[in-house]
Amino acid sequence: MGVVNEADLEWTELEHDEMNVRRKQLGEQTDGEQLGCSLYELPAGHESWPYHYHTANEEAMYVLAGTGTLRLADETYPLTDGDYVSFPADETGGHKVINDSETPLRYLVVSTMNDPDVTVYPDSEKLGVFVGAPPGGRDDRSLHGYYPIDGDVDYWDGE
Repeated sequence: MGVVNEADLEWTELEHDEMNVRRKQLGEQTDGEQLGCSLYELPAGHESWPYHYHTANEEAMYVLAGTGTLRLADETYPLTDGDYVSFPADETGGHKVINDSETPLRYLVVSTMNDPDVTVYPDSEKLGVFVGAPPGGRDDRSLHGYYPIDGDVDYWDGE
């Protein structure tokens, strides 16, 4: 079994518009295959991933330090150190983290690493397909892309 200390890992920075997070993928550095874990640091005034939910992977979040806001569906909840929340693998698990405080927000996210997975982004009306490696995994994927939710085609189209 692998042991890793987060202090020995470099941060990966992910930034796009209001989304700005730093991440250390702890689970990837050990021998676990079916459980992922990442340490996140969300700077003051920034947001995490866009509002989304997974259809195959359950996630959980534990707040280590700082305060912020958690969006679940159309409601928001205050976050503070010691808070724990789970996100089921369906639309009831939709979530987004917002740091509306003056200090960084640090938290752990643990997830199952099931493959394949479809991630749904209701606000932008799209979905992501991940085959060959789950979201957060770094293995090569045989299929990966983002598509409009309403892009449904008939089974027999293009036969």
